[in-house]
Amino acid sequence: MSWRLLLLSPLALLLVLFGLSNRHMVALKLWPFDLEWDTPLAVAVLLAAALAFLLGAGIAWASGLPHRRQARRMEAAAHLLEAELNELKGRLAREAGPALPAPTASR
Repeated sequence: MSWRLLLLSPLALLLVLFGLSNRHMVALKLWPFDLEWDTPLAVAVLLAAALAFLLGAGIAWASGLPHRRQARRMEAAAHLLEAELNELKGRLAREAGPALPAPTASR
């Protein structure tokens, strides 16, 4: 059994019990318009919670936009610097010529 199932099972049970316990019909109205929706109380509450969650997730995502943009710029700069470093290492290796053998330690 995975850890996700262990965490989500109590939440699913609570949602089902909430839905079964709150089956009273309520009328949802939208003030400036002449709209009315009769729905069980549980549906109205869970729909409001889902909309609030999505609004919060959207705000959190939008607040991270500047940081993600800066991270992309820094990653591009790092790639340019790595390419320049590799080019300079190659140039240095060509100018140095063949490498001398490493000295061996004798006892």
